Amino acid sequence: MLAAMRHTTIDVIHEEHQALAAMLRSLGLLLSQARRENRAPDFDVLRAMLLYVDEFPERLHHRKETDLLFPKVRERCPELAAVLVRLACDHEAGERSIRALEHALLAYEVLGEPRREHFEQQVAQYTRFYLEHMALEESEILPATRAAFLPEDWAELDAAFATHQDPLTGHEAEAEYRPLFQKILMAAPAPIGLGPARA
Repeated sequence: MLAAMRHTTIDVIHEEHQALAAMLRSLGLLLSQARRENRAPDFDVLRAMLLYVDEFPERLHHRKETDLLFPKVRERCPELAAVLVRLACDHEAGERSIRALEHALLAYEVLGEPRREHFEQQVAQYTRFYLEHMALEESEILPATRAAFLPEDWAELDAAFATHQDPLTGHEAEAEYRPLFQKILMAAPAPIGLGPARA
C-alpha cells in the first residue's frame, strides 16, 4: 500500500495547530501556577503570549485558511458548505475574542484581584473554543482535501502556506518578532518555553 502523499499545506496546518494548542496550554498552566502560589501571574509574559496568538494564529494562519484553503474546499467539496460556514464564523469570532481576552488581561493587571476570575474564565473559554475549532478542521476539512484536491490545487496552496510560517513550529522568526519569541521561550512553561514549572 502506498504511503499518503505529503503536502506542505497540511503539514503547516498541523504544526501551527499544535503550536497554538501548546501556547494555550502553557497560558493555562501559568495562571494555575500563580493561583496555587497565591500570587499574581507574570503579566508581561501573558501579554507576550496573547500578542503571539493575535499576530500569528489569528492574523496569518486563519487568513491563509479563509482566503486560500476554504474557497478550494468549497469548490471541490460542496458537501462541506455548512462546515465551512461554521469555520469562517469561528475565524471572525476569534478576532473579537482575542480583543476581549487582551482587554480582560489589562483589566486584571490594572484593577487587580477582583478581575482575576473573569480573565481565567475567558482564557478557559477561548482555549475550549479553539481546540474544538482545530479538531473540526482536522477531522472534516483536511481528510476531504486529500481525497478531492487536484495536483494544481496542492501546488498553489503549498506555495502559499510555505510563506510566513509560525516561528513556534521551528522556523526562524522575522527580526521584529525575535524579542517577542525570546520572551515567551525564556519565561513560559513547557510545552512552549523553558520557564520553571513549579509543582
